[in-house]
Amino acid sequence: MLKKKISPSMMCADWMNLGRVIETLKECGTEYLHIDIMDGVFVRNYTLGTDYIKALHRATDIPLDIHLMITEPSDRIGWFEIRQGDYVSVHVEADRHIQRTLAAIRAAGGRPMAALNPGTPLCFLEEILPDIDAVLIMTVNPGFAGQKLVPGTLDKIARLRRMLDEAGRPDIEIEVDGNVSFENAVKMSDAGANIFVCGSSSVFSKGGDISGNIKKLRESLTAV
Repeated sequence: MLKKKISPSMMCADWMNLGRVIETLKECGTEYLHIDIMDGVFVRNYTLGTDYIKALHRATDIPLDIHLMITEPSDRIGWFEIRQGDYVSVHVEADRHIQRTLAAIRAAGGRPMAALNPGTPLCFLEEILPDIDAVLIMTVNPGFAGQKLVPGTLDKIARLRRMLDEAGRPDIEIEVDGNVSFENAVKMSDAGANIFVCGSSSVFSKGGDISGNIKKLRESLTAV
């Protein structure tokens, strides 16, 4: 069974106290920091950027989980400082030459991940399983925080896990992103997810502090 991992969404962090936030996440054993890159075209929003990634690399040794919600990612991989062990996800809907892009990520030292929107069928992954280390299932339509879970994505996670296992790839991890609340994380874990992008509904919930929220989330996932 793959280890359950937490990847806090830095889009939802307190930017006025970012240094302390990163220290707390490290103290809590956070496995990744999720970085949303949006270009205003693939999704109707702008977030974070190349300099933000460089700054995080200087500030911490926690691996980054870079989510590219951008058009033509094959032409832009070189823009990002990819460090050994960083995950980099690209959307199959955005890339006409996705195998080339995944190869470029691996050549740069990163771990390639394919991302799918809620309405994108799993068959889009069939030809690229040898090229990826993980799949990101969007459980909301990407672009904005605070959305509600698309219910059908829970079954999609379960179908993906079966598909990967039957293809002889039990090593491929499944990441979930979108309304990963304490309650929904358990359902997602039960369906087969093992990396959880956590934002305003869990790790950065106003109902508790970061350390307490992470402890609560890990206990919930361990109980599954």
